[in-house]
Order: sequence, then structure tokens, then C-alpha cells
Amino acid sequence: MTQTQGSLLRKILDYAHRPDPYPVYAELRKTPVLHEEEGPYIVSTYWEIHALLHDPRISSDPRNLDPEAAGLVAEEADPGLPPSFLRLDPPEHDRLRTLAMAPFGVPNTPRRIHLMRAELSAIITELIDGFEGRDRIDLVDHFAYPLPVTVVCRLLGVDREDEPRFHTWAETLAMSPDPNPGKDLAERQRITRQARTELAVYLSELIEERRRAPGDDMLSALVSGRGPDGRMTHAELLSTASLLLVAGHETTVSLITNGMLTLLRNPGVLARLREEPHLAVPMVEELLRFEPPVQVLPQRTPLADIDIAGVTIPKGASVWLMLASGNRDPQRFLDPDRFDPRRKDNQHLGFGSGIHHCFGAPLARLEAQLALTELARRLDNPRLLEDPPTYRRNAVLRGPRHLHLAFDGLRKAGG
Repeated sequence: MTQTQGSLLRKILDYAHRPDPYPVYAELRKTPVLHEEEGPYIVSTYWEIHALLHDPRISSDPRNLDPEAAGLVAEEADPGLPPSFLRLDPPEHDRLRTLAMAPFGVPNTPRRIHLMRAELSAIITELIDGFEGRDRIDLVDHFAYPLPVTVVCRLLGVDREDEPRFHTWAETLAMSPDPNPGKDLAERQRITRQARTELAVYLSELIEERRRAPGDDMLSALVSGRGPDGRMTHAELLSTASLLLVAGHETTVSLITNGMLTLLRNPGVLARLREEPHLAVPMVEELLRFEPPVQVLPQRTPLADIDIAGVTIPKGASVWLMLASGNRDPQRFLDPDRFDPRRKDNQHLGFGSGIHHCFGAPLARLEAQLALTELARRLDNPRLLEDPPTYRRNAVLRGPRHLHLAFDGLRKAGG
């Protein structure tokens, strides 16, 4: 292991680089597949990441990971709340994903997200109306967090008043894949186990309520849903509902916050969005490339030895796929460090790719498009009070913990 390699791994995990990790990624791409002793194989270039995301020999199931090659942190099995289908391989993954998708979108309910547009717009308008009388806000606490939480609660049929209960659970579980937790492993696993247990108890009560009195929400549909291989087991319902509750808002918070931060750093684009709301669609795609919430997919593992970029990754090894680095790869994207909302051929890795492509992507896209457009239109002269802002410590899910803004007033809704 060279000093350069060792320092690169430390830089990836070092909180000091969280505000701007991209120079580290540029250095990392000089060695497309980096490996150091007793550490993971880190893949940082677009085409290599894309190939592995589509390679059936790459497993997402932590049970296939060699514990001695697990990198800095190994996930601990939890019989109370088993891994979601994101951490499973076919055929189990395919069966559970199909059941989860049935009430959420294509092919069973293809218009579900589209029909939520009016409801999303109403929630966004109400949140921004709440800024009245203020001249500064924390975008995270006052907007970017409440929006997706409200949406996912309504989608699943969860009482919004219960939000404080699962906020802590969600933040704890969102931190669980982080390879650099800043705490000793035993303490971290204890806290994670406790959060999973408490969330499992909470969801079990909701599931039993839906069995007795189903509604028109997504959780009721999951409870009653049946596929070619039958229904979800109780444990599978727990893991799927937990995934939807946690992943359904954590990434969207960062997408909206990263998006507004990027727009305020690019005032010309912000002004164009205000006058050209249709720009929101390609702009959000560029945000997913330029500042993706999910920076890295850690702890994937080959089911057989795999040769890539001149390196043999052995069976059972820990592999980290640096999605955010691949999104800035000059071998794939022209002038990749430039934010260009009209970029063509923008096949980014912001939602992953392959069989584990984020199935909540249509909802996250729509939330970000509507939210950023309305913020641009209604906030008069918005500006950053702190740049860079304070970031979350999480190296996997990157985004500001706070984004303090000042503005001169609000434009009227619909005006």
C-alpha cells in the first residue's frame, strides 16, 4: 500500500472534504480500481461503475461478503428487521421489488406519481406560505425535510403526528451504511439495532391495523398485495415499509437542498428557472449528476473473481462504487465540473443503474422539480448566509445539515 493510496481513502472519508469531495475524486480516478491492504476495492470511473452495476456477478447481499474483506465497517445481520430488497439478489430481489412496485407505479399503477402532482404542489405552497413574515430560513428544517416527510407519510398512510418518532430512527438507519461513523463499531451497532427494533415494533402495529381495516394507502396495498409467488411475509413487509419510510425522504431532502445550494451558486440558472419553469426537468437531471445525494454504494461483493480495468477483484471482496466520482468522469461527460442544466446525453448515476436502480426515482424527481421551481419563483432575492454550509457527517449520503438563506420577501402563490 502506497502512501498515496492510503491518503486517498482517508480523504474520501475525511469530513473536512465533505463540502467539496470532487478534487479527491479526480485524484481517485487516476487509479480506476484502487485497493489497499485490508481495505475495499474502490471503483471510481463511470464505465467501470456502470459495468459492475449491470454485472450479475456483483452481489448486494451482505451475506456474500467475506467478513475479513468487509472494509471499515461490516453490516450486522438483524433478524428483527431483515435486509430490504435493495440488499438482496435475484430471485428474492425480483420477487420483492415486483410486489413493492405494484402499488407504486409501472405497470400496475402507472399514473400514481402523475396524479400526485396537485397534492405535491399544495404541500409546497403551504410550506412556502409559512415563510411569511420571515427574512431568513433554514431550508433544511423549514422546507427540504418537511416536504418529503409529509409526502411519504401520506403515501404510506402514516400519521404525520408520528413523524417525531421515526425522525430519529430514519436518521440512525440512514447513517448505517456510512463506512466512517466516527464512533466505535460496537456502539454504532447497538444504536442501529435499537432503532431497527423500535421501528419494527411501530411498523408491526401499523401493518396489523391495515390487516384489520385496509385503506387506500400504499401500506394497505402492500399488506394485501399478491404476486405469482404469493404475498410478502410479515418480516418482508417490515423491511419494505422501513425502506419506503426511510429512503423515501432522506435522499430527497439532500436532492432539494443540494439543488437550491447549486442554484444560488449559479444565479443565472436560478433566474432562468424563474422565467422558464420547463427547465426544471433537465435541471434536476443535471443536479443528480453534478451533486448527487448518494455518493457511494459501499459493500458490494463479487460472487466470482472479476477482472476490470486491469485489476482482479476476488470473490467475496468488499467493493465500493463511487457514483459521484463516475458522474464527474471526463471520459463520459464533457466539461464534467460545469453545472449545465441543458446538458445532452445525461445518463448519470444519481439513482444508480441496473436491477437496483432507485424505484422511488419518479417521485423524487417530481418533488425536486416542483420544489425548486416554486422556490425560485416565490423567494425574492434569495441568497446564502453561509457558504459552504454545514454538512452532514455521512460519507454515503451527502448533503447540507443546514442551509441558511436570506430573502427580501415572498411573491404570491400562483402569481
